[in-house]
Amino acid sequence: MKIHEYQARDLLAAAGVPVPNGVVVEAAEQARSAYEKMGGGRVVVKAQVHAGGRGKAGYVKLCENAQQVEEACRFMFGRPMVSAQTGPAGVQVRKVLIAQAVQIAHEYYLGIVVDRSKRRPVVMASREGGVEIEEVAKRDPSAIAKQWLHPHLGLLEFQVRALVAALGFEGEQAKQAGLTIRKLAELFVQKDCSLAEINPLVLTKAGQVMAIDAKMNFDDNAIFRHPELQAMYDPAEENPNEIRAKNANLSYIALDGRIGCLVNGAGLAMATMDIIKLHGGEPANFLDVGGGVTKEGAIEAFRILLGDEKVKAVLVNIFGGIARCDLIAEALIAAAREVGFKVPVVVRLEGTNVEQARKILEQARDEIPMLVTATDLTDAAKKVVAAAG
Repeated sequence: MKIHEYQARDLLAAAGVPVPNGVVVEAAEQARSAYEKMGGGRVVVKAQVHAGGRGKAGYVKLCENAQQVEEACRFMFGRPMVSAQTGPAGVQVRKVLIAQAVQIAHEYYLGIVVDRSKRRPVVMASREGGVEIEEVAKRDPSAIAKQWLHPHLGLLEFQVRALVAALGFEGEQAKQAGLTIRKLAELFVQKDCSLAEINPLVLTKAGQVMAIDAKMNFDDNAIFRHPELQAMYDPAEENPNEIRAKNANLSYIALDGRIGCLVNGAGLAMATMDIIKLHGGEPANFLDVGGGVTKEGAIEAFRILLGDEKVKAVLVNIFGGIARCDLIAEALIAAAREVGFKVPVVVRLEGTNVEQARKILEQARDEIPMLVTATDLTDAAKKVVAAAG
């Protein structure tokens, strides 16, 4: 689960990390009163969306007075934000943060993610803040200092000191930076984060270490333990099909291609998307219906897939293990009758009772002309890429 920047800043502030004051507005008409409530002065107006690239897209603006603040809010609320992370359609801005600006002497990066190769969270720190950490890692990996959290003890004091030294802090600023690093590590563990990032962490010209931007993601499987985080969930920022799939216990992620994928098993789904790309196509989604494909699950999956106007063909790639292939074939036919296949649907089945399943599908060809069977995964990929044009 993702939350907005202003919510992440609130969590940091509650943990004792210095954060500039800010007010969130949901309409441009609220901008002037919010600015006056903050006491005026220089502020930063920032769109609150679950996508990066806001600054380059013009959705982070420095303002000096109430009029500029209102104009910035009208601009952000008035048109979707388009960045490298949103796709050409962009995302609608529904909330804007008006935050006090600070005079920055230097910017740093501080973040924690799960290092799956070592099966532990890793704290990353860099003197190069304000840019994407991936760019820094690609250009100069040595510019990123790393310390891995102990699975039981968390981040140890000698590791904090090493990170502070890597950032170049000394004296009073070293104490402030150390506090921020400790608090971020504690938050990561306590809130079951998958990502906790401060970018940039800044040293102000007044000598204060502050977090002026923050991003946090949380493990969906642990959200039940955190009602305070559940209250922060913003469904308006999510893809409607992803929400619908989640409610049906389906794993769905929207992509930008033209070929819908319906697969049972995450690994098989990844392999399916890979082979589609190998043969010149682009997947429109990741959709894992799970090991036991049911009639109800197949129907809802096709409703989600065919509700995407980009989808020009669908590849069904099912390995019948827990669920027999003949039962899967019957579920697909039931889905076709109820939903209606408006685009070619290429089906590749393998596993228990596969020959019986192929006969069932072949017998349904006259009733469902958009149904296309495939002998193996390569055959299926070639057929669906051709069908999608």
